[in-house]
Amino acid sequence: MARYIDEILQPGEKVLYSTNAHWIFYFPAIVTWIAALVLFVLSRQTTVEGLALLCLVASVLVALAALYWTVKGWFHRFTTETDVTNLRVVHKTGFIKRRTFEMALDKVESVDVNQSILGRILNYGDVTIRGVGEGIEKITTVDSPLAFRSSITTR
Repeated sequence: MARYIDEILQPGEKVLYSTNAHWIFYFPAIVTWIAALVLFVLSRQTTVEGLALLCLVASVLVALAALYWTVKGWFHRFTTETDVTNLRVVHKTGFIKRRTFEMALDKVESVDVNQSILGRILNYGDVTIRGVGEGIEKITTVDSPLAFRSSITTR
């Protein structure tokens, strides 16, 4: 399946920078997989038969929740594209229900980056793009937000 940006490029337009949603979307899945593993190990360590069965069933249920969050995180990352071309900024989310945002680079007034402490450590954050007469667009949980901002503001 072709990327959205490849389908909408105008003649003479080229992609300068591409980024995606940060892997932090997998964090709930990672924590849940660890919990499932701990419950599974506990089911093998205990000598009480009823408790072992309870831990094993809980492990399976938690693993199913982890699988759901893994697929959900993957699908979000798979269906999100954020690109900067030599003419515009393009952001697309969704698969069947698609939401796109495009702003010409000459209409960009400012680009603000908001990072938490964890965001600074793991290099993700929210980017707010303000356009002249075009409103405000916030793109959340962008991977490498400072590089993304620089690709927009540097011409």
